[in-house]
Amino acid sequence: MRTVFSKALLHLCACLSLRSAHRLGIMLGKALFVFSRDLRHSSEINLQLCFPSQESHLRATLARQSLIEMGKTITEMGPLWLWDRGRVLGEIKQISGKEHLENALAKDKGVLLALPHLGAWEMVGLYCSANYAMTSLYRPPRMERLDNTVRQARERFGATLVPTTTQGVRGLYKALGKGELVAILPDQDPRDGGGLFAPFFGVPAYTMTLLARLAKKSGAPILFCYAERLPNGEGFHLQFIPASWDATQCDIAQNAQHINAGVEQCIKQRPTQYQWSYKRFRTRPEGESSLYD
Repeated sequence: MRTVFSKALLHLCACLSLRSAHRLGIMLGKALFVFSRDLRHSSEINLQLCFPSQESHLRATLARQSLIEMGKTITEMGPLWLWDRGRVLGEIKQISGKEHLENALAKDKGVLLALPHLGAWEMVGLYCSANYAMTSLYRPPRMERLDNTVRQARERFGATLVPTTTQGVRGLYKALGKGELVAILPDQDPRDGGGLFAPFFGVPAYTMTLLARLAKKSGAPILFCYAERLPNGEGFHLQFIPASWDATQCDIAQNAQHINAGVEQCIKQRPTQYQWSYKRFRTRPEGESSLYD
């Protein structure tokens, strides 16, 4: 039933303009804030951990705004996944830092795109795969019956998706060896144990080591990228930001710290558009209890 509803929502939103889809997302996000205790609670916990000195009413406002943006994330998937190529890419109104991407590609070592859960990360993948050869790490959705829908949507402009397995990691190295883009969401809690604890807004967070290992071994430069969601459904602003350190000169732990710091800097630019409801601190150091109970 959930699968049928999800597909129906995708097709309904695809019939709308982006502005109307975002208006629907605002209503959905407000409903999530009121009725989804779990999403609201995890957002509030994360914000309390990351901004302890901020006044509580400001954190509550940010939690509400973040869930409204989450509503937009849901309703914009219909347009982004089902519209034709020209119409989707036409919603990109501005690109900042594209020269950093072009310069990185010119080094012919491939490029590692670090895409935080910030803004419209689906748009970043669609834009990059439409213009460059790109391989993305892929984790199947919880609703297995949506797997084909998600894969087709993300691959339809030319992206190659590889699983979070040893074979998939080989695919990432192969893509970098051919000088291509590799896209990874760096702010996920790795489920396979492939992580270590590194500070994230000053709080120990179980951080994936894959991006750090890929950068150190291949020499591929890291670029952070996100698509800012413009107000009133006016489109998107893509931003490419080069890493401020040389990953080949750092060990894995140092790289993980730098990566988290890079994600923090992106979030600070558009904090309302970050997915604060994600339980980023789910995994705790040995002996620590859950932060979300």
